[in-house]
Amino acid sequence: MITVTVSPDPIAPEDALARFSEVAEDVGAIVHFLGVMRGRSGERVLREIWLEHYPGMCERLLRDRARAIADRFELARVMVRHRIGCIRPGETIVWVGTAAAHRRQAFLGAEALMDYLKTEAPFWKKEVAVDGRSWWVAPRASDAAARQRWEAEASAGTAPAAEES
Repeated sequence: MITVTVSPDPIAPEDALARFSEVAEDVGAIVHFLGVMRGRSGERVLREIWLEHYPGMCERLLRDRARAIADRFELARVMVRHRIGCIRPGETIVWVGTAAAHRRQAFLGAEALMDYLKTEAPFWKKEVAVDGRSWWVAPRASDAAARQRWEAEASAGTAPAAEES
């Protein structure tokens, strides 16, 4: 099951995990990732960020990518909750959960999904410093390199083997 929510509403991680944890009996591993807004960008102290998206298209693309990642890593369930709008330091930006029969698939699926969200998901991010200056943010080279690793592995047909529990 794939669930994607994009909303300006705050994310309560404990509620998201509780809802996500209600899974089928064949699930042996649940991994969740919580992305929180940092208060700094390099040397600049941030007041807030603004995340924008193209409604409808964004959710569809996230759902399609989550489905592809679920198929690749044999995930039983994937949930993505992503904020848009104004987000302040310390607030949750994204919550991702993956569930699989084994931990390796759940971890790899969560990592692949986060690398996609950081580099290709259709969000526009503007950082605003405490002095009022603002700028649009592009993906970092390190994020792009992480994303390219998944593409290379997919092209080579390498997929992680299931582990025994």
